[in-house]
Amino acid sequence: MQVKKKPTSDRLSLTRFAWLSIMAAGVTIFMKMSAYFLTDSVGLLSDAIESFVNLAGALMALRMLILAAQPADEKHPFGHSKAEYFSSVVEGILILVAAAGIAYTAIDRIIHPRLLEQVGIGVVVCAAASAINYAVARVLMKAAQANNSITLEADSHHLMTDVWTSAGVIAGVALIELTQWSLIDPVVALLVAANIVWTGVGLVRRSVDGLMDVVLPEGEQASIEKVMAKYREKGIEFHELRTRQSASYRYISVHMLVPGFWAVHDAHHLAEDFESDILAMLGDALITTHVEPIDDANSFHEIHENCVQGDEPK
Repeated sequence: MQVKKKPTSDRLSLTRFAWLSIMAAGVTIFMKMSAYFLTDSVGLLSDAIESFVNLAGALMALRMLILAAQPADEKHPFGHSKAEYFSSVVEGILILVAAAGIAYTAIDRIIHPRLLEQVGIGVVVCAAASAINYAVARVLMKAAQANNSITLEADSHHLMTDVWTSAGVIAGVALIELTQWSLIDPVVALLVAANIVWTGVGLVRRSVDGLMDVVLPEGEQASIEKVMAKYREKGIEFHELRTRQSASYRYISVHMLVPGFWAVHDAHHLAEDFESDILAMLGDALITTHVEPIDDANSFHEIHENCVQGDEPK
């Protein structure tokens, strides 16, 4: 059995991106609430409420990144990387709560419509806040891709949702100024709420998949299959391939079937080469390779066929 893992980046260093998101949320909350008080637009209020959710999500992301960076211990031998999924779950729930509040406010404004005030200043302030969110979202996404962090990726997607929300709100407020039709404002707010619900549900679903040990993405599985195909040309077979994603970590286990007359030395080195090829394709991963003789019928027994409830794999 071989285990190999390419060194990962320092997870604790990612907290600086969470702090960036926290500061951006604080600034945009102030700007968007100012825009709301200037215009009395529930569309702008809905945008400001989403920024409060951004702040709560960023604070949660900071806490979970700190926890995920802790090294493995006796109670958590595989580390604490799954803590990142809790951040996405909580952020998704907060988004849904915010959407409910926005919808309630919008429906009340439909019942009691009012014309907006100082629209021009409010739109400029909201646009400036949106520009800040866009810049921070790009930085977070770049860091998420470089460090394979679902927490930063979720935060980035959420900020980009905020950007599109702001664009919709600004467009709605501008239409009100042109048409003097006050109902546009709460209708835009309801559309914002629907968009936020979509984002929240998506974040929760993806986080639950991670907590349930979902397999690696299709593209990465195809890369693994490509490496195995190269070794099959040498007479090597594989079965029992299992993969899972745990936040920034990939876990791969597979049974490698080699000729029974091979020396342990030869089989070991072949497994090392196979694991190195996988790492070259995927980057960070923990790989477990179980070597078996290809000419032994017992080698082809699937693990789940040998297990019943309460039994250990044979």
